[in-house]
Amino acid sequence: MMADIFSSFDDHNSVFMSMYILMWLCSLMILMIFNMSIWTNTNRFTYLLNVPKTIISSQVTRSFGLKLGGFTNLMAALFTSLLVLNLLGLVPYVFSNTSHLAMTLSLSIPLWMSLIISSAILNPSSTAAGLLPAGAPALLNPFLVLVETVSILVRPITLSVRLAANMSAGHIVLGLISTYLCSAIFIYPKVTLFTLLAVQTFYFMFEVGVSLIQAYIFSLLITLYSDDHAK
Repeated sequence: MMADIFSSFDDHNSVFMSMYILMWLCSLMILMIFNMSIWTNTNRFTYLLNVPKTIISSQVTRSFGLKLGGFTNLMAALFTSLLVLNLLGLVPYVFSNTSHLAMTLSLSIPLWMSLIISSAILNPSSTAAGLLPAGAPALLNPFLVLVETVSILVRPITLSVRLAANMSAGHIVLGLISTYLCSAIFIYPKVTLFTLLAVQTFYFMFEVGVSLIQAYIFSLLITLYSDDHAK
């Protein structure tokens, strides 16, 4: 969350207290989480850090994406990365990467294309048959194939827009509340000040929950899409 309302949309916006280094450290931290079992013993701290990996891995094992080599580790890394980036975006003066379509599209399109290409190579007949629902009337077959093709093509777009819109909306609302809160310190009575402070605290906690849920939904939908392409 940056200094003003719409600065979260500007990845080139920089202020005196900008902490872009946190985003770079995010990649190093994720690598350490995935490889710490090599040089550390299992304890409560390592178990806590591996909770995101365990959550998404349990979901992948119940899907057909398990048949794709390395898909479990890929989804675990994606979920952990989104989780960290979403939470770091709530830190003051840190640009939220996941609120920008350039970031979300860069994640969704390659993953979606990898599922399509792998299914087309491994099982082309099943992929083509998936475009037409079973038992559909012959007269509607061309229309149903067109509808199903469009629905598959827009999946990466809906994934990207959902994540970016939810994160951007939350940052804008937090910016608006903080603007009124700063004014309340000098202008409004104490009752209004404490009311706005309570609203700001509650909404910030709500945004933390949204960050966790959106990271899980993004990874979960990619996993569910693998059920359509990895059978």
